[in-house]
Amino acid sequence: MKLIRHGDIYKEKPGVIIGDVQYDASAFGEDFNEAFFETDGLERLKKFIEENKAELTPLSEGTRLGSPVARPSKILCIGLNYADHAKESNAALPPEPVLFMKSTTSLVGPYDDIVIPKNSVKTDWEVELAFVIGKKASYVEESEAMDYIAGYCLHNDVSEREFQLERSGTWDKGKGCDTFAPVGPFLATPDEVGDPHQLRLWLTVNGRTMQDGNTRDFIFNIPFLVSYLSQFMTLLPGDIISTGTPKGVGLGMNPPVYLKPGDVVELGIDGLGSSKQTVKAYAKN
Repeated sequence: MKLIRHGDIYKEKPGVIIGDVQYDASAFGEDFNEAFFETDGLERLKKFIEENKAELTPLSEGTRLGSPVARPSKILCIGLNYADHAKESNAALPPEPVLFMKSTTSLVGPYDDIVIPKNSVKTDWEVELAFVIGKKASYVEESEAMDYIAGYCLHNDVSEREFQLERSGTWDKGKGCDTFAPVGPFLATPDEVGDPHQLRLWLTVNGRTMQDGNTRDFIFNIPFLVSYLSQFMTLLPGDIISTGTPKGVGLGMNPPVYLKPGDVVELGIDGLGSSKQTVKAYAKN
């Protein structure tokens, strides 16, 4: 299945994609949140679609899509998980995963604007494969880790490099700004994706290719990441985990290149669709 959430921000409704058509699934009566995943919601949704497919209403063209997952308990990200990206960042290969968090308030839809934060001059892009946890995970064995995954989605791990790297403290302050986590357009269940370690991922800025990589180049694969993270914290249903980015970020260019108002970022992953964000300057509401 391919799950979407549609409608105005903070008022999104559930939906599904069947074939290439987006349908409203409001009659299902549940959002795609922690409770949904924790209580076998994917099975209930599958049954609902089978029984009600003929009655589903296609979405109107231009309907806004939100994140395919409602705001989770946490968004966990892995840094430097591709050797070529570590090299362009002048960083040593990590002996174990580099972990940081994005604030849940950074989560937006796949076509929403990226807003450059106030006082930012180094806002950057990062195409990433993300996966969503399907059931509570604590001290998971690597051999069983894939059973804990509900599905996969596209994520732009937008980053402010000065906040991240030049200010004292953790990376988090450069990662969790509002609009810094465009996710979607949809969440694809594992059967839709095939091998998640053989997916091409790409990103362009104003039509120019910046990133073109493949998840086969992970340093730490997905089963290891699930097991590893679950040793330090409980992963809850609906949690989003992003697996890192390949080379081609603005930070790694000589000289570095950063996003400016008016830029258009497009990105995609095999089997997980594409997204598009326009960059806007911060403006006080």
